[in-house]
Parts: sequence; structure tokens; C-alpha cells
Amino acid sequence: MNPRQHEGLDFDHFFIQPMDGPNQAENIKLSEGFVKKHPQWKLSLQTHKILGIP
Repeated sequence: MNPRQHEGLDFDHFFIQPMDGPNQAENIKLSEGFVKKHPQWKLSLQTHKILGIP
């Protein structure tokens, strides 16, 4: 999915969240890079998953 396809919608806030799973660390890095390049977007994290808390 390309998150930028949603930028034309009438929302006040845009959030992107890295996908959980075996590529979690890479997905976090990619999401971080995306929000740095597109400041309209904010990074959303499920901290409990990053910390390994079910």
C-alpha cells in the first residue's frame, strides 16, 4: 500500500505504523524514513510489541 494515496483526503492527521512480524526492525526504519521525508505523516508505534509484551 502506498500511504501517499490518502493525502488528498480531508483528514487533520495522517499516521503510519510499521507492520509487525519478522521484518519489524526493518519496517520501523522504513517508516521512520518515510515520516522524515513526509512531515505531514506521523509515526504510530505499538510499543508493547516492540518490547515483546503480548
